[in-house]
Amino acid sequence: MSKNAMEKLSALEIKKAKPKDKTYKLADGGGLYLQISPDGGMYWRYQYRFLGKQKSLALGVYPEISLKAARKAHKDARLKLADNIDPSEARRQEKLARTEAQANSFEAVAQEWLVRQQVAPETDKKNRWLMETFAFPYIGHRPIADISPRELLDVLRRVESTGKLETAQRLKTKCGQVFRHAIIEGKAEIDPTASLRGALKSPKVKHRAAITDPSRLGKLLRDMQASTAGPVVKTALLLTPILFQRPGEIRQMEWSEINWEEQRWEIPADKMKMRHPHIVPLPQQAMALLQDIHLFTGRGKYVFPSQRGASRCLSENGVRVALRDMGYGNDDVTPHGFRATARTILDEVLGYRIEWIEHQLAHAVKDPNGTAYNRTSFLSQRTKMMQEWANYLDALRDGKQFERAGTTPETQYSLSCESTEKENGNLKKDGKKSFTALFSNYASQEKPTSD
Repeated sequence: MSKNAMEKLSALEIKKAKPKDKTYKLADGGGLYLQISPDGGMYWRYQYRFLGKQKSLALGVYPEISLKAARKAHKDARLKLADNIDPSEARRQEKLARTEAQANSFEAVAQEWLVRQQVAPETDKKNRWLMETFAFPYIGHRPIADISPRELLDVLRRVESTGKLETAQRLKTKCGQVFRHAIIEGKAEIDPTASLRGALKSPKVKHRAAITDPSRLGKLLRDMQASTAGPVVKTALLLTPILFQRPGEIRQMEWSEINWEEQRWEIPADKMKMRHPHIVPLPQQAMALLQDIHLFTGRGKYVFPSQRGASRCLSENGVRVALRDMGYGNDDVTPHGFRATARTILDEVLGYRIEWIEHQLAHAVKDPNGTAYNRTSFLSQRTKMMQEWANYLDALRDGKQFERAGTTPETQYSLSCESTEKENGNLKKDGKKSFTALFSNYASQEKPTSD
C-alpha cells in the first residue's frame, strides 16, 4: 500500500473536525485513527491484531501530539508488530522500566538511605544539605547502577574546584555510603568511590581550637564569668566547659531531660550522634546554673530557647558569638573545643581512666569483650569525675590550688597558673565561689530577648 493510499487525513481536516453527539473516528489508514469525543477531546489510537486478538494502543492527545507525530508513533508500533512484538506489551514494559529507573535513581536511593540512617537530627540535616546542594542537581536523576567513577568524580571535582576540599571529601564519603546501601538492596553492583581513592586533594587537617593549658584555661573561665551576654546565652556558655558535651546537645537541652532527683541530664538516643541514650551526671555547679535559668525558661520546652520563640532552641552560633565578643576567635577556642580540653586535662592532669572519659564524651566505646557503649557504664565513677572536674574549673578560675577530696597535701594537684588575687579582687578569698554566684546578678533582670 502506498503512503498516499494509507494516509487519508490532513491537518486541515483535523482542525475543522467538531465534536458530535456521539464519539466518532477519523481514520488515517493502517489502523491509525483520531477519536473525537462529545466533550471535544481528540485522541490518537492505533487498532491492530496480535495473536488473533483485537487490540488498541493509545498514541496521545491532539493537538499535543500532531498528525506527523502520531504517524511516527504509528510507524514505530507497526515495526514492533512486524517483529512479532505486541506494541501494547512493549509500552507496558517501557513504562515499568522507567518507573524502576526512577525508583533506582541516585536521588531515590539516597533518600531511602537518609531515612534509614540512625543519626542525630543535626547530622541528618547536614547530610541532606550535602546531597541536595552538591549531588542531586547533577546525578540525582541518573540510575544509580549506571553512574561510573568518572561521572561521580566530575561531581566531586566541581565542589573541589571551589576550594571546599573538606566538603568534597565528605560528599565522597556519603556518596560511598549511598552506593553501598544500593549494593545491599540489589540496586547497584559497584561502589564507584572505591576507585576514587586519592583522586581528590586532601584538605589540611584542622582540629577544633581548644585550650589545654591550665593557666590559659583559668583566664578563659574568668573572662566567661565576666561575659555581658544575656542569661540564656551566658548559662549555656558557663555550662559548656563543665559538661563538655557536643554544642548541639547542650543548646537543644530540654527541661524534661533533667532528672532533678538523681542530678542527671538524660539525653535520648535520637539527639545523640551515636544514637545511644546518654547520661550526664550534673555536678553541683551545673545544678545551680540550671536552677537559676529555670526562673527564666522553666515554663518552656528548651532550657536555652531562641529569641525567635520558645518553640526553638538557641542558635548554633549563640555560644560562639559570646566567645567572640569576649575576644576569642575560632583559632583560639570553639564550643566544641571544650571536649578536647576536658579529655586532655582529665587524662593528663587529673589522671582519670580513659574509658570513663570516653564514656562521658559519648564516644563509641567497646569493652574487651566487644560490648558497645552502655549509658550506665562507670556511672558512679563518672559522677565523681564530673564533680571533681567542676571543682577543678572553680579552682582554675579563682587562681587557687586544687585539692582533691580525701587526699593529703602531698597528693594534691597544684595549678600552674599565676596568682590572680589582685586581678580578681571580686572573687571570694576561700576560692569556693560558684558559677551560680557569678550569675546571680541577673536574677532581677527581665527575661532576655536575644540569643
